[in-house]
Amino acid sequence: MIPQRVSLLTVGAFDLPVLRAFYKSLGWEETEFSSDQYAVFKTAGVLLSLFPIAELAKDAGIELAHSPETYRPVSFAINVEESAQVDTTIEEVRKVGGKILREPSDAFWGGRTAYFADPENNLWEVAWNPSSVFDERGAMISF
Repeated sequence: MIPQRVSLLTVGAFDLPVLRAFYKSLGWEETEFSSDQYAVFKTAGVLLSLFPIAELAKDAGIELAHSPETYRPVSFAINVEESAQVDTTIEEVRKVGGKILREPSDAFWGGRTAYFADPENNLWEVAWNPSSVFDERGAMISF
């Protein structure tokens, strides 16, 4: 049986110093595992790794299919405990130069949501779901 878990998310970085600086400007803390060759950030649930995209493609045995100007077909989410946190989170992202793709708005499913992109157009949703449950570390355990 394959363990049902996500432990680490790795984003292929076209410009590692720029992407690292963006996430640090969000106030995110790097782990002691970070080095000049890659960055690893702590989150409530999984570790987020930034790794040079050419090296990631080489490691996986694939050819690059994207450029930093295109949006990638995956999104990450920051789920928050209160509706108003969607708005304040987006304002903080705006202050550090994140590209706001969709301003905060009430969602058809009863929550509140917004989208932004980092400097390499990785998509992030900021969402509040009134039925979400978080553990003591802030990791979402149900929604």
